[in-house]
Amino acid sequence: MEDNIREMYEKARAAFKIVEFWPQEKVDEMVLAVGWELQKPETADELARLAVEKSGIGVYEDKVHKIGTKVRGTLYDQIGVKTCGLVEEDKAKGIRKYAKPIGVIANVVPCTNPESTVCCIALSTLKTRNAIICSPHPRTELATYTTVEHIRKALAKVGAPVDLVQCIRHTSNEKTQELMANCDYAVATGGAALVKVVYAAGVPAQTVGAGNVISIIDSTVKDIPGVAFRLRKSKTANNAASCSSENAIAIEECIFDKMITALKAEGGYLCSTEEREILRKTMWPDGHTLNRDVVAKSALYIADLAGLKVPSDTKILMVMGEKIGPEDRFSGEKLSPVLTVWKWTDFDEMLDRMEKILKFSGEGHSVNIQTELDERIHKLGLRANVSRVVCNMGHTEANSGGWTSSLGFTDTLGCGTWAGNISCENINWRQFLMYTRVALPIANYQSSDEELFGAYLKKYGRD
Repeated sequence: MEDNIREMYEKARAAFKIVEFWPQEKVDEMVLAVGWELQKPETADELARLAVEKSGIGVYEDKVHKIGTKVRGTLYDQIGVKTCGLVEEDKAKGIRKYAKPIGVIANVVPCTNPESTVCCIALSTLKTRNAIICSPHPRTELATYTTVEHIRKALAKVGAPVDLVQCIRHTSNEKTQELMANCDYAVATGGAALVKVVYAAGVPAQTVGAGNVISIIDSTVKDIPGVAFRLRKSKTANNAASCSSENAIAIEECIFDKMITALKAEGGYLCSTEEREILRKTMWPDGHTLNRDVVAKSALYIADLAGLKVPSDTKILMVMGEKIGPEDRFSGEKLSPVLTVWKWTDFDEMLDRMEKILKFSGEGHSVNIQTELDERIHKLGLRANVSRVVCNMGHTEANSGGWTSSLGFTDTLGCGTWAGNISCENINWRQFLMYTRVALPIANYQSSDEELFGAYLKKYGRD
């Protein structure tokens, strides 16, 4: 049956009107029903297999784990959260705050996470009484469609309108654009090119940016093998399909050899200058567009594709960083277990280099640091034009939500105005609510000169 976007919107709008004024208890029951269905081992198994088998992207075991973690984590972040009716009152200021849903939201889903992205967004939009219509990526439309079918099954079980969550069955660029243009709001998980398409639709939107995470490692780290283990585990998770995956490591010179040795023990292979050039031509055949055949594929697969002979236990392909910018694509996002290695001696100089790298690719997203010096963490937080700094952890385990950090569970990472986004948050229920503020009369109050200008007047006087 052909997808009728306008008809899907009308169904979603009708479902939205049913739940628009539901009480919190009924909304939470609906959300928990969906969460329970999605985190079932048999559900996660089915969705992970579909995502990997139909796209060839990612690792089945990692996807099973990710689905369970993202669903349970998103639910955990929602515990006790009020999203219905009067959610806040400041009696002293006479302000009441009422939460309002947006309506029908277009959800543009990436092929890298066609199932877990839907899980996170659906739980957030249902918590806020919104409806969504998903537009899957062509390579993974069955995985996304099946995820939505599980959600609809759970909605029906508790008597909620199933059309709160729908999915385009046979996707296309034209249908995606039509969907965004007809909905009340859009959320899209994808790179810079998608951002332009989404905003061209003319509706309010949440978008994300490219990731190009740099992990800065200094000589104060006490457990070099432990750091190497964390980096390998993070970098190879789901074959680096995540935008939160480390794309580069920057190692202080005095521990460079020890760190490289530790990374080799974890399955890292450092390419020679000649091998680097062979790999470059395979990854960017035209010199600037990443070869889709390397995205989220194993290091051994990529090495074989490039004709490189590497050890059979290779998990990461490493290349030395040379230049920054379009003349050396290794300085940008790679969406694969390929890691660029930089060497540094002066921390401030490394921060200058980091700024140039992020300006080329990844500004607004995230950086990582492995250090025992809090002053360096503080300086990085001040200097880096990113939305997240992850410290002394593997980046993918914490950046988009994890049990070892409090950044918030999501698969959709806002990158702020640096990346052309309206939010620099981990996108969750907070981004899918509007608020009405009711002002009640308070005692008339006039501020004095001393209260407003006291510090200035004390220093400069009234002249």
